[in-house]
Amino acid sequence: MNQNALVEQVDAILPQTQCTQCGYNGCLPYAQAIVTEHAPINRCPPGGDAGIEALSRLLNRAVTTLDTNCGQPEPLQVAQIDEAHCIGCTLCIQACPTDAIVGASKLMHTVLPDSCTGCKLCVAPCPVDCINMVPAEREWTAEDADKARTNTRRREARLKRKHPEDQPLAARTLSNKAALTASANNDAEARKKTIADALARARARRRGETA
Repeated sequence: MNQNALVEQVDAILPQTQCTQCGYNGCLPYAQAIVTEHAPINRCPPGGDAGIEALSRLLNRAVTTLDTNCGQPEPLQVAQIDEAHCIGCTLCIQACPTDAIVGASKLMHTVLPDSCTGCKLCVAPCPVDCINMVPAEREWTAEDADKARTNTRRREARLKRKHPEDQPLAARTLSNKAALTASANNDAEARKKTIADALARARARRRGETA
C-alpha cells in the first residue's frame, strides 16, 4: 500500500472533530504524522480507546493507553452563542474549522449544531465570552465524521485560494487561540479599535442588565 493511501485509511479512523488536542492542525495532519513520522497513535481523546485499537490493527502497532496529556474522552458537546451578547466580531467564524458558525461582521452569529464538532476552538477567541459548550442532542457518528471531513477540506481549500501564504486556520488557532488570526489582521489597528468599541458597549450593556 502506498503512503498516501495509508494516510487516507488512518484519517478515516480519526473522528474528524478537528479539535487539535493531538497537537496537530487537525485530523488529516495527525494522520500524515502517524504514517510519515511514526507519531504516537494514542493522542486523540475524541477517538478514545476504540480509535487507538483501530489504528493499532491497521498499522500493526501495539495498543497503548490514551495520552491524557492531550485530554480526556467526553460526551459530544456543541457550541452555543449567547446571541444577546454577540458583538459580531467574526473571530469565532474564523476559528471554526468546519464552517459551523454563520454570521457577518457586526451582526449576530449563530452555530449550526448539526455541523458543530465540539472542537471548542471558537471559545477562547471570543472577546466577550458569549460562547458556551452545551451537551449535544446526538452522539458523534460516522456520518458526522464524513460531513466534518468534507466541510474541513472545503474550508481549507477556500482559505488556501484566498490566502495561499497563510498557515491552515486550525494551526493559527492552535498557536495563539486568544489572538486575532492572520486573516483578521488586515488593517489591524482599525479592527482592534472596532473590537474595543464593541467590548465597551457589551460591558456597558451587561452592567445595565445586572444593575
